[in-house]
Amino acid sequence: MNNCFPLFHGLDACRERLRQIAAGKEFSALADQEETVRSIITAVREEGDAALLRFTRQFDGVEIPVGRLRVPRADLTQACKTVGEGFLAAIGTAKERIEAFHRKQLRSSWIDCSEDGTILGQKVTPLQRVGVYVPGGKANYPSTVLMTATVARVAGVKEIALACPPGKDGGISPHVLAAAEVAGVDEVYQVGGAQAIAAFAWGTQTIGRVDKIVGPGNVYVVLAKKLLFGVVGIDSLPGPSEVVVVADETANPAHVAADLIAQSEHGPDSCSLLITTSEALALEILGDLETALQSADRSDLIRQSFQEFGGALVIDTIQEAFQLLNEAAPEHAHLALKNPWDHLSQVQNAGAIFLGASSTVPLGDYLAGPSHVLPTATTARFSSGLRVDDFAKTSSLVSFSAEGARNYAPDLQVLAQAENLPAHYRALEVRLEGE
Repeated sequence: MNNCFPLFHGLDACRERLRQIAAGKEFSALADQEETVRSIITAVREEGDAALLRFTRQFDGVEIPVGRLRVPRADLTQACKTVGEGFLAAIGTAKERIEAFHRKQLRSSWIDCSEDGTILGQKVTPLQRVGVYVPGGKANYPSTVLMTATVARVAGVKEIALACPPGKDGGISPHVLAAAEVAGVDEVYQVGGAQAIAAFAWGTQTIGRVDKIVGPGNVYVVLAKKLLFGVVGIDSLPGPSEVVVVADETANPAHVAADLIAQSEHGPDSCSLLITTSEALALEILGDLETALQSADRSDLIRQSFQEFGGALVIDTIQEAFQLLNEAAPEHAHLALKNPWDHLSQVQNAGAIFLGASSTVPLGDYLAGPSHVLPTATTARFSSGLRVDDFAKTSSLVSFSAEGARNYAPDLQVLAQAENLPAHYRALEVRLEGE
């Protein structure tokens, strides 16, 4: 066991480490927090703005008058002047790349006509109103504004509302406000936590209800999304950040160490894992980690993350490496291999896949183009990162001519009889009798 980064050998021991990490992220351990979130949701539904102001005072330590729940548009304009030209240029570049990537995901409505007059099709309709949640308080995340609101705009969403908790000074970071202005957000509210999710779901006197809520947050935000799913749509239940680096002997140890540190600086519950067939490489990376952490910011939090949710997993074959990667189903998978593209087909479960030595995950966090809102906690086994489809719905189109309906009547009768639902067939039969 290394002082900085746990080291595990063999497939069985490595799998046990993955099980330990997964167990530490289960919702079943959050019963107390869930009860708190239920009470917050109930209060917001019953009291509206008054509950939002009370919880902002209680949890954020900030007194906000009801007239300031919604941030004036002038504040967004002023923020763009405050943050500086360099920042505006950077988020402008990021926005352009996010737009270009997600335009390729757009789907079209279509109609198909048969010779007997049957018409089938699909109608794609953007959501009318979406709520974007952006974490705040101790840190600010303008990148999350871009990675959510920009995708919604590309999808054709008509109204975008953003909620972000205020800082101790009683306001939202100017970097977040400037990003909201650049991304085309319509409304910004300085409210956070489970109370913001409840406000989006039910609506209050100031905040209009939305059709869907997207964006990451702390455990209270995630639990609120979980409890309110069905009242409102949600993108996912994103948890703490994750990276799994699959590396061979050609990987640069300093580069891999930097990638692991970058992911774990998000917080002590972040997960950074190395999977490799080379024990020599693992030991070099461990040494580089220890050296880098001696001068790194937030080194105590990073060490805690490594100890609780990280580790170097040393196995015998590259096939075992990809077995472990797919079992981990991480938010980010980085293939630090000699020929990474040769192994792409072996990756079955990952929110985003980074290939090659130069493709560090932070490029994806900010500028690559795909949204950085990605599945975590093994949910990449069955879900995808935020995309245009998350902001649209499809309606099936069905139109039968009399001839077409008559052609399918025998089959409909058989199927309705099999399910003991005779009125289903009768609904068509009366039409045939009337011809």
